[in-house]
Amino acid sequence: FLGPNGAGKTTAMRAVFGLIHPDSGQVLWEGRPVEKDTATRFGYMPEQRGLYPKMRLHDLLVYMGRLHRMSKGDAAASADSWLERLGLGERATDRVEALSHGNQQRVQLAAALVHDPDVMILDEPFSGLDPIAVDTMSGILREAAAQGKAVVFSSHQLDLVEDLCEEVAIINQGRVVVEGDVKQLKEASPYRRLEIDFDADIGDLAGALDGVHDLVSFNGHHQLTIDAN
Repeated sequence: FLGPNGAGKTTAMRAVFGLIHPDSGQVLWEGRPVEKDTATRFGYMPEQRGLYPKMRLHDLLVYMGRLHRMSKGDAAASADSWLERLGLGERATDRVEALSHGNQQRVQLAAALVHDPDVMILDEPFSGLDPIAVDTMSGILREAAAQGKAVVFSSHQLDLVEDLCEEVAIINQGRVVVEGDVKQLKEASPYRRLEIDFDADIGDLAGALDGVHDLVSFNGHHQLTIDAN
C-alpha cells in the first residue's frame, strides 16, 4: 500500500481484522469473509506498537503465540527462534521498555510472525530501522513470500517497495487510484526521473533547464534531479 498520510492505508489494514468496520464492502480471504477463526492465521504488525512494555521479550512472544492457539512448548520454541534470527537472543529476558526504538520494532515483527501466519499484514514495518535491520526484515519478507504466504505492507520508502513488491496499490482519500504490477506500472508511466552527477559547478546549467526538481551540492559535488516526460 502506497499513499499520503491519511489516505486510508492503516484503516484498510485494521478492517482486515475487524478493528474497524467499513461502511461498505467486505474483506475476503480465499473467497470467504474473514472471521475470528480465520484471523488467527494472520499476523498483524501495527504502526503504533502493541507491545507490553513491562513484559520480558521471550514471555511476550510466548503469550502472543498462545493467543494464536499455539501450545506453550511450540510458542516457546518459536519465540527462541525469532529472537535469535532478529539478533535479540541475548536480550530474551530484558523488558520491552529497555529496548531502543529499532529493537522494539524487531520484537513487534517477531510478535506478528511467532505463530507462522499464512497472511502477514504489516503497517510501516521499516519505520525506524537501521540499514542492517532493514536488510534482515527484507529477507524475512522475501522468504515468507517464497513459501507461498501473502505479505501485505504499507510504506513511504519507494525504493523498498520497488525492490520487494510484485504488486502495489496506491490509495488516496480511501480509494485505490492505481494498482497493478510494479514493473508494468513503471513502464506505463509517461514520466521519467533522471539523476545526473557532476563534479563541476553546474549552477548556471541548472537555471537554464526546465523541469529541475532538485539541485544538491556537497563538497564540490553536484547532483541534479530532473523530472521529464
